Amino acid sequence: MINNVLKGIQAYSGALALISKLKLWKYFFVPIIISIITAAIIGFSAYGLSDNIGRFISKIWVWEFGKETFTAISSFIGAIVILAIGLILYKHIIMALSAPFMSPVSEKIEAHFTGVKTHYHRNTTFQEQLWRGIRINMRNLGRELLLTLPILLLKFIPIINIFSTVLLFLVQAYYAGFGNMDYTLERHFKYRESIQFVRQHRGIAIGNGIVFILFLLIPVLGVILVLPMSVTAASLKTVELLKEKDLLSEPKPIVK
Repeated sequence: MINNVLKGIQAYSGALALISKLKLWKYFFVPIIISIITAAIIGFSAYGLSDNIGRFISKIWVWEFGKETFTAISSFIGAIVILAIGLILYKHIIMALSAPFMSPVSEKIEAHFTGVKTHYHRNTTFQEQLWRGIRINMRNLGRELLLTLPILLLKFIPIINIFSTVLLFLVQAYYAGFGNMDYTLERHFKYRESIQFVRQHRGIAIGNGIVFILFLLIPVLGVILVLPMSVTAASLKTVELLKEKDLLSEPKPIVK
């Protein structure tokens, strides 16, 4: 698992150069606009709601002693809750809406990596790609929220809350990498087959998603570069996996 996580991270090393070499920047223009607008909306919402959530949580403490301390802690937890949910919504919104624009990027990377211009793969329309992106990300959004909410509750437990932060980060990373890998898998597999493929290579997804999340910590520039870099890295690694399993030449079922 750790080895695969590192492989997912290492795939970023040649991403920027490959984008320029294959002249892929034009495909990222609309997704970057979507990313900036979505980040701005969620950012302003988080700023306005964190204090409200903090005050709501602080009502649990009915005693006078320690009220200010608990309120301060509650405000901090409220900010983390908003940030975590905001990140979840942000990544799934941009990945779903960007799906039709990322598919040709992934296809060009596949052609470059394999040296084969024509592959036997599923031909899908813009609308089908958009619906596929929405379906995958709605599915992932629901599952991620189910995992995230209990993890956030662990933050009220001393010491354990340290580990819950790491766990929360890894969950976020996995689903980010999942969405990035599906831009390539969409051409080769149906919905359920893609889910099975990512599960078999969850370490790659986590590695890709770790850098995705870290990019978002970079003010402004991170929001601009996160999709181009993460999608390119995920496409490179996913195509490599498909090639290793001889799944590029013709459609084949995934063997467990």
